Order: sequence, then C-alpha cells, then structure tokens
Amino acid sequence: MYPRTLRWLYILNLGVLATHEIDSAYWHEWELFRLPGGIQLFLLLNLLLLLVFLEGLVELVLERRRGLWFSVGLSAVGVFAFGIHSIFLALGHPEFKLPVSLGILVTTFTLSLIQGWVTLRALSRASGEMGAPARGSSRPA
Repeated sequence: MYPRTLRWLYILNLGVLATHEIDSAYWHEWELFRLPGGIQLFLLLNLLLLLVFLEGLVELVLERRRGLWFSVGLSAVGVFAFGIHSIFLALGHPEFKLPVSLGILVTTFTLSLIQGWVTLRALSRASGEMGAPARGSSRPA
C-alpha cells in the first residue's frame, strides 16, 4: 500500500504546477523560451502535460507501480521548473518576480523534493516486496 501522503503530495504539487502554468501565460512564457507557435503550442503542451499527470494520479490512486513513476516524473518537472526559472531570474529576466509568482516556484520546488523523496522510498519498498515470498508460502526465504 502506498502512503496516503503521497497522493496528497501529488495532488498539491500538480495543483501548484498548474497554477504556475496559469502564471506562465500571464508572463508570456512562450516568449521567454522562444517557443515556436507562441501561445497556441504553449496551450497544447500544457494540455498534454496536464492529461499525462492526471493519468498518473489515477495510476497512483489505483496503487499501480506506474503511478510511482508518474510521481517521479511530476517531481522532476517541479524541480526543473524551479531550476530554469531561477536561472532566468539570475540572468535578470523581469518575469515571475511578483511575490505570489516567487511563492509558487518555491512551493513547487519544496513539494517536488518532498514528493520525490516519498516516492523513491515507496519505490524502494515496492521493489523489496517483489522479491519477498508471499505470506503463507512454502517457498524458502
């Protein structure tokens, strides 16, 4: 059984990352990344990411191993988002300097680190249980 806290971390992190993407639309992030196709491609990419990570939530709730890998992926996206925006801020870009924008980035980073740690622990436990004999098994240990 996966820790219940992992589901809540996943939901919170996905919510904060989705809010960051709303903030990104305000700041015209597609221009910051020089994304061809402008807002049109930006919206399609965000829709795809949201659908992928919503599927990951379903997999996690159903306690499928794939859900843990989606959780690792979501954590990595959050750490990446914080990292790349930190670089942009250090280079003097004016975007994402409002207090709430910065708070969302810091919250994403913090949640992503915690979620990643909880997920990796769950993956480690799941790997250990795969090699263990079933209860009541006559198989030698």
